[in-house]
Amino acid sequence: MNRYKNPIIFGAALLVAGVATTASPVSAQTFRSYRCADGSQFIVGFFEYDRRAHMQIDGRAVTLGRRLTLSGSRYSDGGVTLKITTAGTTVKHAKRPTTACEPT
Repeated sequence: MNRYKNPIIFGAALLVAGVATTASPVSAQTFRSYRCADGSQFIVGFFEYDRRAHMQIDGRAVTLGRRLTLSGSRYSDGGVTLKITTAGTTVKHAKRPTTACEPT
């Protein structure tokens, strides 16, 4: 005799346990490091289903919301503004003037 009273329930429990322990795939993400003309450096991350830019600058993490622009992309919040265009990337932060930045 089967020691489990209902093999269907036991099988369903195994299936649920297997799904719960399986790691879900991470959404697409992009991280970029930049060095700027004023000597500052930052890292910015973009995630597939998030319109914000996640930035590490001046030793702190800042989440920048996407802003309306005529060309390229502009993100700002918390006194930080990041602009990415075909002409290049600029950042303005910590009451400093806007500076050009290059990927490292």
